[in-house]
Amino acid sequence: IKLSGKKRPRLLFLPTASSDSENYWRIIQRYFGGYLKCRTDVLFLINKRPAKREIRKKILSADIIYVGGGNTLKMMRLWRRLGIDKLFKIARHKGTVLCGLSAGSICWFESGHSDSMSFYNPKKWKYIKVKGLGLIKGIHCPHYDSATRGVKRKRKFLGMIKKSGGWGVAIDGSCAIEFIGGRFRVLAARKSAHAYRVYKKDGQVVSEVIPQEKGLLPVANLYRRAEQ
Repeated sequence: IKLSGKKRPRLLFLPTASSDSENYWRIIQRYFGGYLKCRTDVLFLINKRPAKREIRKKILSADIIYVGGGNTLKMMRLWRRLGIDKLFKIARHKGTVLCGLSAGSICWFESGHSDSMSFYNPKKWKYIKVKGLGLIKGIHCPHYDSATRGVKRKRKFLGMIKKSGGWGVAIDGSCAIEFIGGRFRVLAARKSAHAYRVYKKDGQVVSEVIPQEKGLLPVANLYRRAEQ
């Protein structure tokens, strides 16, 4: 983010996927506002229905947009009804940092491996593919090394790719992928955390660790193996 002087970056938090959780918002304020010294703001869309003018102003005036986790399907449906998907694309072209975790990570990709159905029927559900904003190529799977309600993500994501094809990017907990101007890099907070290319080759599904480099690499490198 290029900011003049000592101006603190403005961070906008969207807790749509967690049904506008007030507690989630307080955590964001403590960490991003208190520890990282950002100017924090929140955009509630479920409990408070702001005017379109207010939504547009908040999104397009933010330096950083952070999207929280939760029900991806519910979030994406609401965003499209309100036209927020279009505003995010404008923000991207303005140079706004777009980020998040879980649902807030899935949303930037073409689609994602989602446990949204577990919010509607915790006893009988399955992972589904949810359409994202399409700002990043591929099918994204967060929490690759964990499970929702005892159902392991990795096994089900591999099954999804085997059935439907496509190219996937999976990320363990404590790991992230950063995309900057047509380049990328993997960032991990622990040695055992990785990001993976997931794709079909000769009828079999391959889950391949994406190397962690100090510098940024061309995004084309991310997809090269799958397209060979």
